[in-house]
Amino acid sequence: MSDASSLALGIAHSIKGQPWHWRRASADMASENLAPDDLVTQLLLARGVTRDDLDRQRTPTLRGFMPDPSLFRDMDAAAARLADAVERKEAVTIFGDYDVDGATSAALLVRLLRGLGLPAGAYIPDRLMEGYGPSGAALVKIGEAGSKLVVTVDCGAQAFDAIAEAKAAGVEVIVVDHHQCATTLPAAFALVNPNRLDEEPDAAIHGNLAAVGVAFLLGAALLRTLRARGFFTGRDEPALIDLLDLVALGTVADVARLTGFNRALVTQGLKVMARRGNTGLAALMDAARLTKPPSASDMGFALGPRINAGGRVGKSDLGVRLLTTSDPQEAADIAVELNRLNEERRAIEAAVLEQAIEASAACGNAPVAIVAGQGWHPGVIGIVAGRLKERLHRPAIVIALDENGVGKGSGRSISGVDLGAAILAAKETGLLVAGGGHAMAAGLTVAADKVDALGIFLNDRLAADVERASGDKSLLIDAVLAPRGISPLWCDAIESAGPYGAGWPAPRVATGPVRIVESGIVGTDHVRLIVSGDDGARFKAVAFRSAETELGQALLHARGGRKLWLAGRAKRDDWGSRPAAELHLEDAAWAD
Repeated sequence: MSDASSLALGIAHSIKGQPWHWRRASADMASENLAPDDLVTQLLLARGVTRDDLDRQRTPTLRGFMPDPSLFRDMDAAAARLADAVERKEAVTIFGDYDVDGATSAALLVRLLRGLGLPAGAYIPDRLMEGYGPSGAALVKIGEAGSKLVVTVDCGAQAFDAIAEAKAAGVEVIVVDHHQCATTLPAAFALVNPNRLDEEPDAAIHGNLAAVGVAFLLGAALLRTLRARGFFTGRDEPALIDLLDLVALGTVADVARLTGFNRALVTQGLKVMARRGNTGLAALMDAARLTKPPSASDMGFALGPRINAGGRVGKSDLGVRLLTTSDPQEAADIAVELNRLNEERRAIEAAVLEQAIEASAACGNAPVAIVAGQGWHPGVIGIVAGRLKERLHRPAIVIALDENGVGKGSGRSISGVDLGAAILAAKETGLLVAGGGHAMAAGLTVAADKVDALGIFLNDRLAADVERASGDKSLLIDAVLAPRGISPLWCDAIESAGPYGAGWPAPRVATGPVRIVESGIVGTDHVRLIVSGDDGARFKAVAFRSAETELGQALLHARGGRKLWLAGRAKRDDWGSRPAAELHLEDAAWAD
């Protein structure tokens, strides 16, 4: 039962069946002298910022948030070994994952090492042929080709056998990762990961870093080590800050929480990206028709999916090649190819999603929805799992089964349910061939005949957490606007409290009462509205992927001029001849 005093607009039961609460209690909405806070201050306080930290959080800089890299276990050893390689001009290969975080992490270290005069190469495993993470065969092959030092990025924390095989073959491996670790660690030369179980508290608080953030810290440690050795006497030091565009892209695309150091990285990275200094990123922005300086949303929805498409349905190394090239023609060609592959990915995803939704009916009300299908493309199962999670409001795992009875699975979780830890526990009990991840996302390999047992294990382990997380479900509202307030002015006013993303949500507003003037379906399943308020203002609203949901049906079939409260995110609409804004709708409630 919701406390009536905390309800926004008194809404205890919306069309989606949830209460609306203020993100920040009204009793705490003013400073000690009772003077009203400005809008940005209110937004920062509502996101957990303390009053004595407001100045630092208003303008998140690296100086204000960056930890000393030496806080992290094995960081100094990794930096020293890489510094040795730079001084000796050793061959070094960066072994990355095929997603955006892996591609940006690899590209960052490749570009940095090349800037230090070391012709470093990159190796991205083929998703379908080699699977996730380093294999012994791949590491040994890299060593035989002349590279006796390999740095794995966004993978490696669970690669026990592969790293042991590499070590036996005389190949040294430095692991740079952020996925959850087991109690024992692979026998790598160094393993840098804020999620090591033996990490010190001052470093462990940075467990929300994407791998590219950890790679950035390693880059800073490397430059510091070389500086102390006098390496830059008589030569220029590469500007690590120029690589922040890669850090921002990988952080946002990996849905890392945009708090603390991550927020500073993305804030500053967006400034670097706007300068279009990275030839490949500039070409990708052109392919995605981004003519204005990109936002965090653009990275998540326009740039990230295109780089991902290479690893998901095309050639795994396309992303790294794009992000490391300085040839404008090569960059343009790769960007066009990634754009084409992204369209192909969308079509494949739509087909698998339809089948996964149908299969999920058999899960009933189980805490975790686990679906498996023969012939599903393993490159889209992560995206489909995310869509399924959004639809069912609980963790979802999608497993693609091959003809040999082996399933590749990807899972997405809801806030408050640590899926990565549960997958790691399932692996340790022998239910999985491989598996790992972090709280909100995980990957696994499972034998087809163990899928049911995996479901029983996860449902038993996570039932209480899912029930608790679902019971706490409510829509958090930052502000109430008159319909006329859904405007570019509001969108501009909130920008300085961003960038917004995972863990740092864009302000959600409620507005109304409004009547629906027009409604219809656009695309395959988006509900588009034109609404009118009592103040005479009209604006557009869109509820994405909702045509078949309870909300979408209520909006499409509203009769008799009934009035509604609407809740969602106000976004600039730059398509028309004059500035406007629209509401990206998340929920609604009857106002009459």
